[in-house]
Amino acid sequence: MKRCPVWFPACIAVLLLADGLVAGPVPGSRPWPTRGRATNTTRADVPTALTTEQLAARARPSLVVISNRGRDGAAGGMGSGFVIDAGGLVATSLHVVGEARPLDVRLADGRTVAVTAIHAFDRHTDLAILRIDAKDLVPLPLGDSDALAVGAEIVALGNPLGLENSVVAGVLSARRTLDEIEMLQVAMPIEPGNSGGPVIDRLGRVQGIVNAKSLLTRNLGFATPAKLLKALWERPNPVPIAVWVRSGALDAADWEPHHGASWRGKPGRILVDGAGSGFGGRAFLLRRETAPEPPFEISVSVRLDDEAGAAGLVFLGDDGDRHYGFYPTGGQLRLTAFEGADVYDWRILGTVPSTAYRRGEWNQLRVRVETNRIVCLVNDQTVFASTDKALRGRRVGLAKFRDTAAQFRGFAVGRELPSPPPLSPSLVLAIGGPDVPESRLTEADVAALRTNLPAARGFLAERARRLERESSRLRELSSRLHRESVRDELAGELARPGGADLARAALLVARLDLPELEIEPYLRRLDALAGEARSRWPADAGAAARLDGLRTLLFAENGFHGSRHDYYNRANSRLNDVIDDREGLPITLAVLFMEVARRAGIEHVYGVPLPGHFLVKHAPPGSDERLLDVFDGGRILTHTEADELGSEYAGVPVRSEFMAPATTRDIVVRMLTNLQAFSEREEGAATALRYADLLVAVAGDRRAEAGQRLERARLRTQCGDNDGAREDLRWILDAAPPGVDLERISGMYRALRGE
Repeated sequence: MKRCPVWFPACIAVLLLADGLVAGPVPGSRPWPTRGRATNTTRADVPTALTTEQLAARARPSLVVISNRGRDGAAGGMGSGFVIDAGGLVATSLHVVGEARPLDVRLADGRTVAVTAIHAFDRHTDLAILRIDAKDLVPLPLGDSDALAVGAEIVALGNPLGLENSVVAGVLSARRTLDEIEMLQVAMPIEPGNSGGPVIDRLGRVQGIVNAKSLLTRNLGFATPAKLLKALWERPNPVPIAVWVRSGALDAADWEPHHGASWRGKPGRILVDGAGSGFGGRAFLLRRETAPEPPFEISVSVRLDDEAGAAGLVFLGDDGDRHYGFYPTGGQLRLTAFEGADVYDWRILGTVPSTAYRRGEWNQLRVRVETNRIVCLVNDQTVFASTDKALRGRRVGLAKFRDTAAQFRGFAVGRELPSPPPLSPSLVLAIGGPDVPESRLTEADVAALRTNLPAARGFLAERARRLERESSRLRELSSRLHRESVRDELAGELARPGGADLARAALLVARLDLPELEIEPYLRRLDALAGEARSRWPADAGAAARLDGLRTLLFAENGFHGSRHDYYNRANSRLNDVIDDREGLPITLAVLFMEVARRAGIEHVYGVPLPGHFLVKHAPPGSDERLLDVFDGGRILTHTEADELGSEYAGVPVRSEFMAPATTRDIVVRMLTNLQAFSEREEGAATALRYADLLVAVAGDRRAEAGQRLERARLRTQCGDNDGAREDLRWILDAAPPGVDLERISGMYRALRGE
């Protein structure tokens, strides 16, 4: 294959910009102002360096112990924090707070006080600020972490391994960039429980926040620089503690946890981690709705974080510790009769390997309960058929053991659950033939191979290479089927006669990256937010009051906010991740806002596609328009302020007042364009191509498709696919859309042919 001229990609980029055929990615956020809080870098009462003893004495009144609890009230983890504002603000690490967990804060004087809100949080920097029900506290001043010199003496305070008010001295040994954040590398003993505690300099100023999750060795850890805490403080995204605890909580009307562990939910999934309080770390989650009388089926798909763990189904149970369990453990499948609380009451009915079980992947567990028999299957292959009749309760649910972390999806109970039809034998042969049984070499076979070692090694190496090539081919085929399925479904959604569902289209965009993404649970989550918004409005509430109520619900109470520290993360462009993490780009937050508004009955809400930014406009007939910057907490903007935002990015004057509202197709194209740009920036042209393929499929008209094909031709040449690039340029020449310089396209085409 001939290589393209080195100037070819640059020419394509120039044409794209000159013809205005595609939009560029959204830029990073603007700087935010400071507010002159107690973030001073010097204190009059600490003019000189202090000893470790003096620093500890001064800092201890500001230290707090943070404990989180399970939803059943059991004790959870413990970490550290420190007061940054006398009125009741405490800084810590976000992982100390935990995901949607009840919290306790114990002050230095021994009082335990309530957390009233998560005042600010950021997942990428792993920081959180808590608002507590206490006043007249002693804050620690924040220092200038950029000015702290490598080699400077520092002191960390916290509660390592639960040992409260511990002090350790060390030095700033280096600055390291981890996950695109410059962290402070500290040379000192760091243990679990130190997380969230302050790292202070010899003048008593906080220079960092201990992040023990970054621990590498016992005497080396990392701290998040204080400058990032200052930035978070200046842009809070408060969430009342009642909302924080509810977010990710399982519906108590549907599920009943037993024996602790941390059970939580995301749309379409249930997640669990932490050891249960039962024997062997057992914990289980029972469905409140009981199963029908036999015969019936129960199924779920499960994925273990570590195959040494164990998690799966329970069935035919009572309200306590008696039930059957069917679950993977150590890579094998096990059926157990749990007839009491401890191992003496457990009967293992069988533990067997199964070739159908896929380690490290999702596996569907299914149990068919008949009148006189229990049949257990994994991925539609029968594993057990038991006639045990000891247990005949009607409670069903999920279980986990030891310190297992696992995810579940697709839990279902019914008389007869559907199974996907198998592939036809002809298709199996076309793909690559039937499965080859695993090798079963005996010791004698191995000894025989050793007698002709060169030939044996050569044969095995070639066989391994062939299998690797076949594995790569099959993975690519699977990926292609997925991409084409998303392409067809998204194109169909955008072409729907009654108009596309914007939320569904945005979730289909996310599914390109996440093949396992289930769309319906996220649509139901948007419906639930809309229902909550409607329930708060008086019957006579006007459109403006309803819009303000929705702003309060999403931004002030649920903490949805713009991603400032992790802007280019592709998760910010995926609507499901924005719903889960409450963090995103202007355009995905706009999709969230517009779709909840539509479902709540607020009409005339549109997207305003500023260059480099995206706003929401509310324009009911006969009323004044209002512009909302959803990236900035739903702040109301004037058209003049919006024009400044757009003009700063575009480099030319922008008049937002006259911009046409963005269509669903416009929004989808812009989201895909962002994803393409972000992925090319991080991983290169090959990764970006999958978005380019989708952009071509959803372009909508010949001129737009020409622009997308031109962009895809650029990426294809960078990947060495000159044939594909020529195909795109040939299409443009044949279609001859208006506004495209066909002579230059023809020149590129001839150059790729080597003319």
